[in-house]
Amino acid sequence: MRVKVLSRNPDDYLRETKLDLQRVPRNYDPALHPFEVPREYTRALNATKLERVFAKPFLSSLDGHRDGVNCMAKHPKSLSTVLSGACDGEVKIWNLTKRQCIRTIQAHEGFVRGMCARFCGTSFFTVGDDKTVKQWKMESPEYGEEEPIHTILGKTVYTGIDHHWKEAVFATCGHQVDIWDEQRTSPMCSLTWGFDSISSVKFNPIETYLLGSCASDRNIVLYDMRKSTPLKKVILNMRTNTLCWNPMEAFVFTAANEDYNLYTFDMRYLESPVMVHMDHVSAVLDVDYSPTGKEFVSASFDKSVRIFPVDKGHSREVYHTKRMQHVITVKWTSDNKYILCGSDEMNIRLWKANASEKLGVLAPREKAAMNYNQKLKEKFQYHPQIRRIAQHRHLPKSIFCQIKEQRIMREARRRKELNRRKHSKPGSMPFVSERKKHIVAVVK
Repeated sequence: MRVKVLSRNPDDYLRETKLDLQRVPRNYDPALHPFEVPREYTRALNATKLERVFAKPFLSSLDGHRDGVNCMAKHPKSLSTVLSGACDGEVKIWNLTKRQCIRTIQAHEGFVRGMCARFCGTSFFTVGDDKTVKQWKMESPEYGEEEPIHTILGKTVYTGIDHHWKEAVFATCGHQVDIWDEQRTSPMCSLTWGFDSISSVKFNPIETYLLGSCASDRNIVLYDMRKSTPLKKVILNMRTNTLCWNPMEAFVFTAANEDYNLYTFDMRYLESPVMVHMDHVSAVLDVDYSPTGKEFVSASFDKSVRIFPVDKGHSREVYHTKRMQHVITVKWTSDNKYILCGSDEMNIRLWKANASEKLGVLAPREKAAMNYNQKLKEKFQYHPQIRRIAQHRHLPKSIFCQIKEQRIMREARRRKELNRRKHSKPGSMPFVSERKKHIVAVVK
């Protein structure tokens, strides 16, 4: 006679302490759970709705400037420190934890055109309309007036500055790109290609000898510091205001353009952009990458800030307030949690990078619930109802009307092109992809 004996492991059903939760045996056989998918769908729908309910991204406003905020810089070593420069030549250093200004310097006469911190965080550089480059200590002096460590008087107005990520070298731009050593008062080398003024220059954070610049003759020019000549340039339909390198992929950069779009390029193949990001309804003035390199934030003249995934053509988030005017500059903090934007009406605003994220310490059960809801939202993200709720954003009337108008114009252009193709000789009007439409030429 065969006898079956029940053998159980006490670890499967006994609690270790009285404070532990009761262990419930679960059978995951799908035949026993016929309503599992509908139940999960309802949970995903509720999680998506709650995400929109709790989406309150605005944290605080840092006010103290007496003119529009023109540029900002992050401290490379301290998460709580940020620097800002205004149109009246004033530079302020802010403590984000206390949300207070801890230091004010009258740095220049006229606009502060650009600023950057040294890679070690001990000092920072500013350039202004008074044709000077000034280096300041990050710490405030114990007594006496604020005086710069070094002052370099140039021949022309400098419009931008950026510091090398590892060496005591910085680059300025104006009528040309100048590479400076911190110990010298004349540039080590000057790089130029064309005769127009250059609005922005940025060092690559990975391949630190590479730098890119944007000129007012619609060019994006790439340079290698080790050579005294530029590498190559791409000419677009309209002027590029600034660019930002991806901190995780050495060859990828994103350019903010006057034609309302942003273009992500691979510098090895400039013939067409990797992605065209289109959602803004006015010129894009600034762009900055998240530390993960998967997203970037853009500031526009249309009074809004948008967050784009690198591989998507449309933004996942748009931030705006009634009082916020043209957004001139934007920064994504180094801990990947916050976004700072400086605008015309003298304020710096602090936003959450993830609009519905709960700040502060999370309990383990809260974390588990959050991760579970996130997975459910990813599983059902293409269901029409969930997709509609997740993508819906309230927009100011001006932006909403402009989006509508541009949609009509785009449709009219498409219809006109179709009609021309229909009444032309076959093959005489080739199809041009959206990515290649905006590129005029690549010069090497």
